[in-house]
Amino acid sequence: MTETNAPYKVAALYHFAVVDDPAGLRPDITDICKSNGLMGTILLAPEGINGTVAGTPEGVDKTIAYLKSLPQFTGLEVKYSVATDMPFLRMKVRLKKEIVTMGVEGIDAARAKGEYVDPLAWNDVISDPDTIVIDTRNAYEVAIGTFEGAINPDTETFRDFPTWFDDFAKNLRKDTGEQPKIAMFCTGGIRCEKATAYVKAQGFEDVHHLKGGILKYLENVPEEDSSWNGDCFLFDQRVAVGHGLRESDYGQCYACRMPLNAEERASEKYVHGESCPHCFDTKTQEQRERYRERQRQVNQAAEEGRKHLGSR
Repeated sequence: MTETNAPYKVAALYHFAVVDDPAGLRPDITDICKSNGLMGTILLAPEGINGTVAGTPEGVDKTIAYLKSLPQFTGLEVKYSVATDMPFLRMKVRLKKEIVTMGVEGIDAARAKGEYVDPLAWNDVISDPDTIVIDTRNAYEVAIGTFEGAINPDTETFRDFPTWFDDFAKNLRKDTGEQPKIAMFCTGGIRCEKATAYVKAQGFEDVHHLKGGILKYLENVPEEDSSWNGDCFLFDQRVAVGHGLRESDYGQCYACRMPLNAEERASEKYVHGESCPHCFDTKTQEQRERYRERQRQVNQAAEEGRKHLGSR
């Protein structure tokens, strides 16, 4: 985590595990998060835990220590960063069917995932010309940064990944006639970890994924040695970070969720809260009016010194 004077510590966490009673864990986890002054979202499901929370360094550390003390989550994967402003508006602990939604039943990422690759060994893996490197994130995330030579499935959601891989695997088997080595990555490690379980369920054995995801790589690998190009999209108000987990100069379009650089925000097609160059020609007048009204409410809330729950 980059040392700065930023007042907030951010913890992105997940762990695939067999959780027999997620509903029974929810009250205590909610209480510990709120008593430590955290904001963010934690998901609980039979397959594990996933979430991102932010607060004071002391509050975050106490909460993570509590979670790791639970028998199901002793192997909790946590990536830390900092934020100059609180990136979340409230604290939520939710019960879900999956901690990351793939929509395929029977995928056991707790016991049938691929092999971890340490961030410091990742460059060696992806530089092997015989290794197939796959970015398991969505297209709008890949648009602002990815690893050299990685395949972009061009998906809109993670639910699209199984269908994409099924089609991709047909050609893969036909072209190689043998088991290829596959390496996958994502933002924090959770999607690619579940993706490896899916890929292994399709009969592929030599499957690997970046431990801790892009965030751990950017935190640990010096920029001069990096194979990463661009920035890493985040699902909070920071929008994106770069090497050393430094906050990047990106905004985001409310209408289509695309990350926007300074040039795109300077476009005539960019209207804060309403449109951007990526969606200006695709939104209806009715949609634009709805976005405009929402932005009016956000502005009014700011003038009155309160937060609008839907604002970014």
